[in-house]
Amino acid sequence: MATEEGHSEFPPDRTWRRPTTFGNHRVKWAVYVGATLFVLWSLVSLLADVSLGRLLTGVNNGLLLLEAMVPPNTASENVDRVVGYMGETIAMAFVATFTGVLISLPIAFGAAENIAPRPIYYLSRGIISITRAIDELIVAIIAVKAVGVGPLAGIVAISYLTIGFFSKLFAEDIEDIDMGAKAAIDATGASRFQTLVYAVVPQVAPRFVGLTVYRWDINIRSSTIIGIVGAGGIGTLLLRSFERYEYDFAALILLAIIAVVLAGELFSAYVRRRVQ
Repeated sequence: MATEEGHSEFPPDRTWRRPTTFGNHRVKWAVYVGATLFVLWSLVSLLADVSLGRLLTGVNNGLLLLEAMVPPNTASENVDRVVGYMGETIAMAFVATFTGVLISLPIAFGAAENIAPRPIYYLSRGIISITRAIDELIVAIIAVKAVGVGPLAGIVAISYLTIGFFSKLFAEDIEDIDMGAKAAIDATGASRFQTLVYAVVPQVAPRFVGLTVYRWDINIRSSTIIGIVGAGGIGTLLLRSFERYEYDFAALILLAIIAVVLAGELFSAYVRRRVQ
C-alpha cells in the first residue's frame, strides 16, 4: 500500500521470493546437493568395476546375439508352439484380471475413507500396502513353490498383484465422488447398502470399467514375463529357447509378445476412451 507521499510502506530492499516446499531455501539447496552427491556416489560404487573394455565386449556380444536372431525361425511347428503358449498367456491374463478385480472390490470400498468405518479403512489400506510391497517375480516364485509349475502359479501371482494396484486406484476414485448425492440418499432413510448402490456405484462405474481394462492390459504384459520362473505362459517357452541357444526361435517369440502387447494396448485405449 502506498503512503500519502506516494511511496511504498515496505522497505525498498525487500523483494518477493517464490516459497519452497522445504520451508527454507537453505534446506532446499542442502537437499539438492545431498541428492546429487548420493547419485554420484551410487554411480561410482556400482560402476567401479566396469571398464571400457567390458563395455565394448558387451556391445560386441549384443551385436552377435542380434545377428543370431535374424531372421526369426518361422517354421510351422515353431509357429504352432508360439500360438499355443500365447493363447495360454492371454487366458492367464483374463482369469487373473477377473479374479483380482473381484477380490479387489470389497477392499477398495473398505479403503475409501469417505464411506468406510475407520477400522475397516485401516485394515483395507494395510492389505493394499502389503500386496503392493512385493514384486511380481517374487510372488511368482512363491506361487510356483506353493502350487507347482504351470499357469495356476501365474494366475495366483498376477491376481495377487492386481489386488494392490486396482484397490488403491479405485479407492481413490471412490474418495473423489460427489458426497452430495450420498447425503441425499441417506436423507431418505436408505440403508448403507442402498446408499452404496444408488449414490456411489453410478459415479464410479465408468472409472471401474476403465481401470479393469487398463489392468488387463498390464496383466497381458506381466503374464509374458512370469513364465521365466515357471509360472506358465509364453515366458516359459522364451526361457527354453535361450537355454537351448535357439536365438532365431526366441526372436519369433519376442515378435509375438510385441504384437500381442500392442494389440492389447490399442484395445485398452479404445475401451477407456469410449467409457470415459
